[in-house]
Amino acid sequence: MEKTNVVTRFAPSPTGNLHSGAYRTAIFSYLYARKHGGTFVLRIEDTDKERSKKEYEDNILESLQWLGLEYDVFVRQSENVARHQAVLEQLIADGHAYISKEAAKDGSGIIKEIIRFKNPNVDISFHDEIKGTVTMNTTDLGDFVIAKNITEPLFHLAVVVDDFDAGVTHVVRGEDHVSNTPRQILIQRAIGAPTPIYAHLPLVLGLDKQKLSKRKGALAVTEYRDLGYLPEALLNMVAMVGWNPGTEQELFSKEELITAFELSKVQKSPAIFNAEKLNWFNREYIKKLSSEMFWQHALSFVPNEYHNNDMLKKLEQLLRDRIEKFSDISELFAVGEFDYFFNNPTIDEKMLVWKTLKDDPEGLQKTKIYLKHAGELLESLTDWNYENVKNTLTPYAEQEGKGNVLWPLRVALSGKEKSPDPFELAGILGKEITLARIYGMV
Repeated sequence: MEKTNVVTRFAPSPTGNLHSGAYRTAIFSYLYARKHGGTFVLRIEDTDKERSKKEYEDNILESLQWLGLEYDVFVRQSENVARHQAVLEQLIADGHAYISKEAAKDGSGIIKEIIRFKNPNVDISFHDEIKGTVTMNTTDLGDFVIAKNITEPLFHLAVVVDDFDAGVTHVVRGEDHVSNTPRQILIQRAIGAPTPIYAHLPLVLGLDKQKLSKRKGALAVTEYRDLGYLPEALLNMVAMVGWNPGTEQELFSKEELITAFELSKVQKSPAIFNAEKLNWFNREYIKKLSSEMFWQHALSFVPNEYHNNDMLKKLEQLLRDRIEKFSDISELFAVGEFDYFFNNPTIDEKMLVWKTLKDDPEGLQKTKIYLKHAGELLESLTDWNYENVKNTLTPYAEQEGKGNVLWPLRVALSGKEKSPDPFELAGILGKEITLARIYGMV
C-alpha cells in the first residue's frame, strides 16, 4: 500500500491493565492507519508519576503484541518534558498563558505557582468523523490550568504538543474526551499547530448498559489471553463493537478488517460488549485451527498426568465441540468429564437398564443380551471408526428399540447417564477397550 501522511496514535496511561474500551480505541486507530498506508504511534502517557507503573506499561506492550497491533513509533510522554517546558515558556512569553499564584487546595496555606491558559472566550467548531460538526463555547472553561508548574505540564498541553510533534493527523479516542477538545484546539492555535481530524468513539457498555471500565466489567486483554481466547477472536469481536461493515460478514481476518474499516461506519450510539458473542467468535476461530495449533493452545489447560497418554489426542474433536475457550478444558477435566476415557468406569449394573425395562423383572437380563449382541456385531468390524460403528449397530438398535440397545452401550462405555453418544465413545476408545467394557458388563 502506498505510504500516506495519515498518522494515528494510541495514547494509554500506564495506570492499569489495558481493558476493552481502551483496546477498541487502539484497534480502530491501528486499522485506520493501516488502511491508509499511514503511521500508527504508541505513546505511553506516563507523566502522572504517582499512578504510572512499569508493570502497566509492560501490560500495554504485551497486549498490543498479542493482538497483533504492531506500532511504527513508540514514545513515552515523560521523555518530552523538556519540549513541554519550552512550549510553556513560549506560551507565557506570547501572552497566551500566565503564572497564577494560588493557595494549595489542601488547606495547607502553601502558595503554588500554577500556569493557566488565557481563554479568549470564543466559539470553537470542529469536524468529528462520527459526530459531525461540533460547536462549543469556551467561556465556561475559564482560564484553565495547563501545568502544575513550569516543569510539570498537565494533560491538555502535553497531548497537544506530543500530537503536533508526531504529526498526528487523526485522533481516534473515546467520546469522554469531547469536552477536552475545545481546550486542546485553543492550545493548538496558540502554538501554531494544525487541528487534527477527530473521531470520538461512543462508549462501550456491558449488557447492563453501564460503562465498561478497568473497575467494572472489563477484563484486561491479557486476562482474555490467559482464559484461552484466541487473539484473532478478540480482535474481530472488539472491532465489531460499534462498527459494522455494512454486510452480513462477521468473521474477518486482520487484513480483511483493514480493507473494510471506515470511520464513517462507526455507530453514533453506545455499543454493547457481549461476552457471549465473544465466545461465539472464539468457537469459530477454534474450528479453523490446525490440529497442531489446537494442541499448542490446548495442552497447557490439560492436567499434566494426561499429556503423554495416547488417548488424549483422540479427544481433539470432542474437545473442539465442547469448548468456547481453552480454559473450559481445565474445567471439564476438573469435574471428571473425561475420566472414563483414561480409566475403566465403576458401574452399577442397574444403570444399564433402559427406562422402559425398569419395571420388568427380567429387564437386566434382557439388557445384557442386547449388550452382548451389540458386542458380537462389533467384533466383526475391521475398519473401526465412528461412522462404521454407527452403521453396524443402527439396524439392530432400530429393530430392538434404540433405548434398549444404545443406552446400556453408553453406560457400559462411560459409566455415565450423560456423555457423548455411544458411537462417538466407541470410535474414540477403540475396538479393544470398547469390547472389553461391553463384555465386562455381560
